[in-house]
Amino acid sequence: MWRETELMNSAQADAYLRRIGAQHPAWPTSDVLRELQLRHLETVPFENLSIHLGEEIVLDENSLVDKLVGARRGGFCYELNGAFGALLGALGFDVTLLAARVYGDEGRLGIPYDHLALRVRTVDGGDWLADVGFGAHSHYPLAFGERGEQEDPGGTFRVVESGPDVAGVRGVGGLREGGDLDVVRNDKPQYRLEVRPRVLGDFVTGAWWHSTSPVSHFGRSLVCSRVTKDGGRITLSGRNFTVTTADGTKEVSELATDEEVLATYRERFGIELDEVPEVRKTRG
Repeated sequence: MWRETELMNSAQADAYLRRIGAQHPAWPTSDVLRELQLRHLETVPFENLSIHLGEEIVLDENSLVDKLVGARRGGFCYELNGAFGALLGALGFDVTLLAARVYGDEGRLGIPYDHLALRVRTVDGGDWLADVGFGAHSHYPLAFGERGEQEDPGGTFRVVESGPDVAGVRGVGGLREGGDLDVVRNDKPQYRLEVRPRVLGDFVTGAWWHSTSPVSHFGRSLVCSRVTKDGGRITLSGRNFTVTTADGTKEVSELATDEEVLATYRERFGIELDEVPEVRKTRG
């Protein structure tokens, strides 16, 4: 569901900044954007628990702030980038919502409005691709107009024009798509980004599909993940808890009891739950 809302007010913005441990910036600069994105990734989990807990996902700014800030939860791309974009707008950044289609395991593109990302312009002339809602991705914003390699703690990234064999990336179907861009991580395409501006309500169908379709990976599995202060990542998927170090080393442990699962959500992700989420059955 989507409802029209007013812009985020100053009290909401201040509460959001406290949630991610950031000070109110004096100016909306590129350095401030970098800090805000990293702090967001470290404090607000990427998670799809609402889908499996039977909670409605509402795409309006007030509802998103209530969930991420008031209830201290996380969310998936529409929620995380929707809320983050609202915060950035309230702080004076020039923010544009962009739609993307995610590349699957076989290199096929997903549905329209598969993903929501942000184009952010700063007062010092920066033009950035900001994304706090793609799981394992860049820790810092990517330069929107840069077509070479961009080194980041999350990997080596490129933002390249989509199409046949452009910069080593073959667009699906082999055709240009009106200025679309491919976002590439470690030489693997992640998603195809449309440059046309969107509004939050455009993503309602995508959120509904990912919440209800048996084909969507969000409906088939549980995930709760965030970046750690040392540049690694922690992830709880069902009862499997994975600690990934900054160099990519992974240690997986299985949580044996409901109490351990709930304690991990609480202590490692700051999420208080009354019950252990279980994968919801969807019609196949």
